[in-house]
Amino acid sequence: MESDSGIKIPSRLPLLLSHVGVLLPGSTIRFSVDSSRNMHLVHQRLLKGTSLKSTIIGVIPNTKDPEQYTDDIPTLHSIGTAGIAVQVVGSNWPKPHYTLLITGLCRFRVSSLLQERPFVLAEVEQLDKLDQYTTLATEGITVEDGQLGELSKKFYQAAVQLLGMLDMSVPVVAKFRRLLDSLPRETLPDIVASMIRISNKEKLQVLDAVSLEERFKAALLLLTRQIEGLKLLQKTRKFRPDNAKRVRDFCGKFPGQQFSLDGDDEDEDGDDTTILERKMYGANMPEAALRVCLKELKRLKKMPQSMPEYALTRNYLDLMVELPWNKGTKDCLDIRAARALLDNDHYAMDKLKRRVLEYLAVRQLKTSLKGPILCFVGPPGVGKTSVGRSIARTLGREFHRIALGGICDQSDIRGHRRTYVGSMPGRIINGLKTVGVNNPVFLLDEVDKLGKSLQGDPAAALLEVLDPEQNHSFTDHYLNVAFDLSQVLFIATANTTATIPPALLDRMEVLQVPGYTQEERVEIAHLHLIPNQLEQHGLTPQQLHIPLDTTRHIISRYTREAGVRSLERKIGAICRAVAVKVAEGHKVTKTKTEALSPKCPTQQGDMAAPPEMPIVIDYMGLKDILGPPLFDIEVSERLTLPGVALGLAWTPLGGEIMFVEASRMEGDGQLTLTGQLGDIMKESAHLAISWLRTNAKLYQLTNMVGAPDPLEGTDIHLHFPAGAVTKDGPSAGVTIVTCLASLFSGRLVRSDVAMTGEITLRGLVLPVGGIKDKVLAAHRAGVKCVILPKRNEKDLEELPTSICTDLNFVTAENLNEVLNTAFDGGFPGTASSHKFMQLTSKL
Repeated sequence: MESDSGIKIPSRLPLLLSHVGVLLPGSTIRFSVDSSRNMHLVHQRLLKGTSLKSTIIGVIPNTKDPEQYTDDIPTLHSIGTAGIAVQVVGSNWPKPHYTLLITGLCRFRVSSLLQERPFVLAEVEQLDKLDQYTTLATEGITVEDGQLGELSKKFYQAAVQLLGMLDMSVPVVAKFRRLLDSLPRETLPDIVASMIRISNKEKLQVLDAVSLEERFKAALLLLTRQIEGLKLLQKTRKFRPDNAKRVRDFCGKFPGQQFSLDGDDEDEDGDDTTILERKMYGANMPEAALRVCLKELKRLKKMPQSMPEYALTRNYLDLMVELPWNKGTKDCLDIRAARALLDNDHYAMDKLKRRVLEYLAVRQLKTSLKGPILCFVGPPGVGKTSVGRSIARTLGREFHRIALGGICDQSDIRGHRRTYVGSMPGRIINGLKTVGVNNPVFLLDEVDKLGKSLQGDPAAALLEVLDPEQNHSFTDHYLNVAFDLSQVLFIATANTTATIPPALLDRMEVLQVPGYTQEERVEIAHLHLIPNQLEQHGLTPQQLHIPLDTTRHIISRYTREAGVRSLERKIGAICRAVAVKVAEGHKVTKTKTEALSPKCPTQQGDMAAPPEMPIVIDYMGLKDILGPPLFDIEVSERLTLPGVALGLAWTPLGGEIMFVEASRMEGDGQLTLTGQLGDIMKESAHLAISWLRTNAKLYQLTNMVGAPDPLEGTDIHLHFPAGAVTKDGPSAGVTIVTCLASLFSGRLVRSDVAMTGEITLRGLVLPVGGIKDKVLAAHRAGVKCVILPKRNEKDLEELPTSICTDLNFVTAENLNEVLNTAFDGGFPGTASSHKFMQLTSKL
């Protein structure tokens, strides 16, 4: 058949049955040939020595897989596309097949089938005019008037708009633009429909549109939909038209490859990397970090997914885009509200609260203030960790706790290098990823319990983290780029500063958190501990009541601690015992032997049920629930013999009272020390012996036979009870002197006196540390008088008023004043030695 003018196609065409795509005139598609009919067509028509360009075949869309039929062919589509095979590629793996690259020429209609075997041959009728199939017609009919003219203008403008959304500097886009101007208008619908990503069903609608007007309408609708989708993509995905790679993802090579304007050729991994790249630009990371990410992303795109390094690189990039490089929370700078919140969460701790309020006030005046590095040092159970959480609530910041106890690998802080399998970032970077902001409150818990190993010293790795002058460029080994930690508020907690390296301790502002007084523990119990335990055990205040006197009895007789953890456990035990009674529905009356008695007096003989009242815990109830008291209040029974004195010691668990016992026996002047003592405490014992021997005549001290030298013919044994506990430090010096003076003089030390202080050979009393904890321990033990060094008098200002009222403090400059206070009626020789001690002090 022949069109009205121009070149004709053969009236008989071998038909290639396609079920994977629709070939439109002007487009080029690859077809896979593996069915028997199509294989025979390739062998007999395309591979028999004839030129490929001189062989025209017909391509008929078919929705049914050719492998599913053998003898009978299905009903064929009535309209197909004539084309030429530009390239034929054969392969024998995994089975024999061919790949054809076919360029469409024009439409045809199948008139009748001439043969079905070995391939399909049909009588066809040409529908489109084809002037020169090798160039796709350089001259065509120009439509200017009527509805068809308007459609062609709109279509051309839409095509230009589509190209305007892409970058003309990309070669493939520029080539498409040149072809758009040179092609006749009536060929545009087929070419553009083959470029954009539409379904095969929609392509069949364009193929079936024999009328040019209908063809423009169908293709214009698809083109408009594609433009709107691309606009939405630009808004939602921040599409960058200057990215040549992404343009090629939207627009394939022309005419050798079909165009795809919405990433049809992009596989799933390509989608992931594109999304990842978009996240990089939206993460607002520093320029140096962005360059590193883009470099790693470039490597990732070239890397097979089967490589182990692929997952490592992908995890690294995911972490980089998830880190809060410039995302933070706004501080709540209401000083009054912050003060009320801190007072509501914690009782006492005035020093810590004042420091937090100072930080808030300065932050309100200067917004660029860097986060301070605070270190709370105190015994366990005083609320150091909970104070850090309250500070975060006060500031309105995120809170993250990092437990450092037992860490002995510096990689836990700095992270592992990515050269290792299973590498990961350190706890600092992981914490920032978890909270999602760059200005959280980080609590470094138990910083004094860091260890060392062959993997390095984590305390040394913290030097950069906890230095306000350096942590603005903290570099984790895993990230290998600098991260700004200057806005993070670091709070460290420790029980003692003795095990913290000096360089690390110098970078932190140390705030001492001493133990609580008895009154403070009573208030904490009734404000926080009892309500919390009632809630945890399903009880109400109408079911259980613990009076103030009972709470004081628990604190003094069942707990001996600086914090409140043991107190909370005792209250929990009481709540469990009451919960059993409540669950059993047991009605109890107030008798002498009942452990849990309702506070409801009834008349004798009244058989009516008493009204429901809370169960009141009294002393007898405590004994039945908690057992006999664990501690005795009085210590006088321990001071019934000469040679016993009461000292005060500091431990990481708080202050403690410490007895010093001495005995003497016949011997050759040997000094025996027991109680697992450190070298410093042993030296204090030798200092005490030397000072007493020097002043033995002055203080009328003699040995067992009355000789002036106390050690002549005498052995001395000094013992410090609780031998399983290591003891060290110079603060036991005055206690050892008082104990030996009692032994040599045969006089008893006052049972209500405790003391602490370091001594010298001249008899001076030097200051020591931990005064508040030691005084609190003396108050818990029922001591009434405390002897302190004169230079520690300033430390008494930190004590609560109630403690200062209950205790009598004596500040001593020399041992003469200590001995004069420690014994009833003074010590023999102290009056006559007053001038001597003044002269010694001046020297």
